[in-house]
Amino acid sequence: MDLRPLPDSAYTPDALKRDRRRLETALFWGGVFVGLLWLVAAAEWASGVKFSALGLAPREWSGLVGILGAPLVHGSLGHLVANSLPSYVLVALGMYAVPRATFKALPLIWLGSGAIVWLFGRESLHIGASGVTHGLMSFLFLLGALRRDRTTIAIALVVFFLYGGMTLGFLPQEAGISFEYHGGGLIAGVCAAILYRKLDPPPPVRSYSWEEEPEEDESRLGSDPLEPPAPIDVKPLWDGPTPPQRGIVLPFRPRPPAEDEEPPRTLH
Repeated sequence: MDLRPLPDSAYTPDALKRDRRRLETALFWGGVFVGLLWLVAAAEWASGVKFSALGLAPREWSGLVGILGAPLVHGSLGHLVANSLPSYVLVALGMYAVPRATFKALPLIWLGSGAIVWLFGRESLHIGASGVTHGLMSFLFLLGALRRDRTTIAIALVVFFLYGGMTLGFLPQEAGISFEYHGGGLIAGVCAAILYRKLDPPPPVRSYSWEEEPEEDESRLGSDPLEPPAPIDVKPLWDGPTPPQRGIVLPFRPRPPAEDEEPPRTLH
């Protein structure tokens, strides 16, 4: 088997530069998303006014504004900090692995989770970006199962390892936690993964030397003294050793009868 290294297009200098730019872009968009959350919180603290009017009130016409504004508003600094790191990580992973699908999935998760809460949520004021983070988690995890390429499967495993506990977020836990927003985000993320699973092209498949070896010509078989014979050419042990060839028996012509010799008689 020829084990010489083959050139891999995924490790060329140009490909590494593109991958580095892609990673930088993903980290940038993750920072933009979290920065928007902190910008709204800073404006709220600076003005001294609570932006509770942006919260989502289920089945109230004034609560429809909360479908857009509720993920931007948080009840406390601890609430904001708790949602910042998962939001940054999940947005960055999505923008790195499947940027086109993530751009489409974010609005769907944002609006879809809010619409579900407005329709089925409790009579309360729902705020926070946890519905979006739950939606991104289910989106990235299911996308790895649907696409089944190397990049999305790796991202799905990382997401499940870090935030797999979010899958139980739809269950009622504490009184002040909107499990409806969590469940709505999970459902919206599943829908986004199904809809946008083919939006990004699959990554290039790496080829290995044993996959690209040409078929050996039959006339070349056995030319290499170090190459073992084919299994079909190996004689089984139970047939015993092959006897050595002692010589070649040559056929002789029959001797012609003599003139005075009586030819053989044939009886009828």
